[in-house]
Amino acid sequence: MSRAACAGGAAASLLCALIYTGALAHETHEELPEPTPLLYEPPAPGSYELPTIDRVEEHVLLGEGGAAVSLPGLQQGQVAIVSFVYRSCADAQGCPLALAVLRRLDRALAREPALAARVRLLTVSFDPERDTPERMSELRRLMQPKSDWQFLTAPSKEVIWKVLRDYGQDALRLATADGKESPTLRHVLKVFLLDEDRAVRNVYSAGFLNERILLNDIQTVRAAR
Repeated sequence: MSRAACAGGAAASLLCALIYTGALAHETHEELPEPTPLLYEPPAPGSYELPTIDRVEEHVLLGEGGAAVSLPGLQQGQVAIVSFVYRSCADAQGCPLALAVLRRLDRALAREPALAARVRLLTVSFDPERDTPERMSELRRLMQPKSDWQFLTAPSKEVIWKVLRDYGQDALRLATADGKESPTLRHVLKVFLLDEDRAVRNVYSAGFLNERILLNDIQTVRAAR
């Protein structure tokens, strides 16, 4: 993440600070900022339906220490929130926003242990050549998850492209001025809600990425099951 990108707002600034210093401030002294206020009151959980949009396959990626981890790898009755990021992302409304909102969702789930036991958060890197299992483990330490929040990468770019195609997640590798491969990826922020059958029940972009909406939708899918 470039320092220029850190001027993109309080959330981005704090996340940049985490990446540069390699440590989180103690939560009693410095919390992640509140999300942008919603322009409407979200409907109550269970008062609406989230029909199936698509269905994805099971994929094998790499977790901490390079161990094989299934994506989404859900058990009966579980749901998943899946986000794709990469650690070199310089778009304050992209990967830093996804991490900030998922961290707030993680804290909200931790306050409801019975619900948290039925939810898996998965942050997956677009960029396995640079975001090794060690780099993703470092990101996990920075985020200090309180619930089942896993940080995954892939053994190769061929594997991650297959995953991205399955999810309908775009990611285009840009080139530098001299025609070489750039570390920058152009992508649209998407976060996916999956049920236990790997059915996609909602897809969130930057304008609708808020932990209150995510939490209500998780409870709605759970109630429908």
